[in-house]
Amino acid sequence: MSEEELRLCQLPMTSPVAGLGLAKMKLDSPQSFLDVEDVEEVEDQQLLEPEAWRTYMERRNTLQEFLTSDLSPHLLKRHHAHMQLLKKCSYHLEILPKHLALGDQNSLVLPSTMLQLIDPWKFQRMKKVGTAQTKIQLLLLGHLLEQLDHGRLELDSLLESPDPRPFLAGWGLVEQRLADLSAIMDNFLAMMVPGRLHVKHRLVSDIGATKIPHIRLMLSTKMPVMFDRKESVAHQDWVSLRWFVTIQPAAQEQFELHFKLLEPQTQQECMQCGVIPVAACTFEVHNLLPNRTYKFTIKRAESYTLVYEPWRDSLSLQTNLGPPEGLTPTRLPSLPLTVPSER
Repeated sequence: MSEEELRLCQLPMTSPVAGLGLAKMKLDSPQSFLDVEDVEEVEDQQLLEPEAWRTYMERRNTLQEFLTSDLSPHLLKRHHAHMQLLKKCSYHLEILPKHLALGDQNSLVLPSTMLQLIDPWKFQRMKKVGTAQTKIQLLLLGHLLEQLDHGRLELDSLLESPDPRPFLAGWGLVEQRLADLSAIMDNFLAMMVPGRLHVKHRLVSDIGATKIPHIRLMLSTKMPVMFDRKESVAHQDWVSLRWFVTIQPAAQEQFELHFKLLEPQTQQECMQCGVIPVAACTFEVHNLLPNRTYKFTIKRAESYTLVYEPWRDSLSLQTNLGPPEGLTPTRLPSLPLTVPSER
């Protein structure tokens, strides 16, 4: 053996063997090796001192816990679903009179009675304030939810960084970001409930010696009205419609059912439309044209306290094909009745 070959045999086997790849090593050895993530973790640990590595792992675990609890994908998905629901709700002014002091004869005034005492012009002005506040609140909720989505993506990217040193160096900014996102989440949760309207002036003046309590105006939500897609069915010249509200109100509500024929072909067909007041959650619309598509829309009837209703549910149904041309249902040929013969 030459001196050169002897020198090569005495060299330590390092990078040439590692260069063969992890998959190659697994095939050549009967023992299981570290997986890719473990290898990467060992390589990262070699970049730091032991104390710094422990600090890095603690802070990394803190960040992972925040992302899996306070800002989990499941939680954000629920908030997005709730946000979509709020966009479909209708918003109303709720009158909450304050109680008078103990001993007053007029200790309680019902909201319906109070509504009659309020100046109509002032109440209309407060409805405009309620409309503006509702729109602003929905816009702010959407903006806060976008910040939460962006914050999660931002923090996720920190965990995927291959080098732990920038993570440690910028931990102060990470802590501030966690605090900011926690505050954003608190604001989002607080704004999901409609708030109180600030009344600058009394809406009800004193009437003689009668004491009228101050009035509190609150924004309240009503769940959206939606068609039951399974129970709403079209027939040849009529349709059976059914709708529901997720949370049923205590009192029966009034609804407005709108319908119209899509793509009318004659002036007479343009008359196939209308608005029907309904005091139930079911209705049948008759005298429709066969084999045509109609659009139906359901909404709550207009109320005096309504301030904002951005959405209403719509449903399109096609009536069934009618009898052959020239035949009416009463003139359809009848099939002969077959009676089995006795043996």
